[in-house]
Amino acid sequence: MNSIGKNIRTYRQLRKLRQEDLAEKTGLSTNYIGMVERGEKIPSLETFISILNTLGVSADMVLIDVLHTGYVVKNSLLAEKLDKLSREDRDKIYDVIDTMIKHSTQIKP
Repeated sequence: MNSIGKNIRTYRQLRKLRQEDLAEKTGLSTNYIGMVERGEKIPSLETFISILNTLGVSADMVLIDVLHTGYVVKNSLLAEKLDKLSREDRDKIYDVIDTMIKHSTQIKP
């Protein structure tokens, strides 16, 4: 559950908000925001939704590391990053991924 708090912190910082700013916008205390970000508290669903709406992120983005389908979100985020690269750089990255897959012990012939 620590990853949820870390992801909330990451998106808060990306929005250039201080803990105090997020607390004020959500009607929560700064101490509570800090405890959520450190993984010491798990917010109620209502509070979680308020935090997400304030940060302008979806739940799957914050829950990416705890959902079994989180890899779908990671793939989407990775695809966005790859789209910003030159074709040559993308091809290099795809070559590395292909090599790693070929050497994976999880893939059966």
